[in-house]
Amino acid sequence: MWIQQNPSSPAPLADLQGRAVGLKFECTKCNTEVFTDLIGVPAPNDQADSPEHAENHEIEEIKCPGCEMTHSLEVDSTFDGVTFKVSDAKSVSYQVAE
Repeated sequence: MWIQQNPSSPAPLADLQGRAVGLKFECTKCNTEVFTDLIGVPAPNDQADSPEHAENHEIEEIKCPGCEMTHSLEVDSTFDGVTFKVSDAKSVSYQVAE
């Protein structure tokens, strides 16, 4: 089941930490729906000296099959939750791997 990313509210960390997710988004250049391979959700840095420094990232790139545009994918994990960022995308959805 695909879950629409809410830009103002991160996804629950407890549901995603240590799991792999697939992302789905629409390319802004050609409107192709793009599906990613599975991406790991990193744990926040529990050794950080403050919550602001606890953020951890997973960064990858994917080419749109419709127009060959390269999209940057970023999974940001903090104690407040997980945020998925995709460059040049209209909206982002995620699905947790079984």
